[in-house]
Amino acid sequence: MNDNPQMRRIQFRAWHRGTREADYTVGGFFDQYHATWTAEEIDWFERFMEEQDADIIGWALGTIPVPEEWKGPMMDKFLKLDFVKIV
Repeated sequence: MNDNPQMRRIQFRAWHRGTREADYTVGGFFDQYHATWTAEEIDWFERFMEEQDADIIGWALGTIPVPEEWKGPMMDKFLKLDFVKIV
């Protein structure tokens, strides 16, 4: 369990999006990468979680283009979707 209250809050929000698909993509991304994030990357992720689930899933699936404001290394990692466990 993470002892950092900010990261516990972020993890909860990442895994409780409102749709199961977004839970797996956003929550899985958090679980895979959060341990190495810088303060700037944490800030990016917190802002990213404010976006609508439909937009996030659309970006992940490539059905809608990623807005310029979200493009960069964090989005590149997110779009790989290699952190989503399919069982």
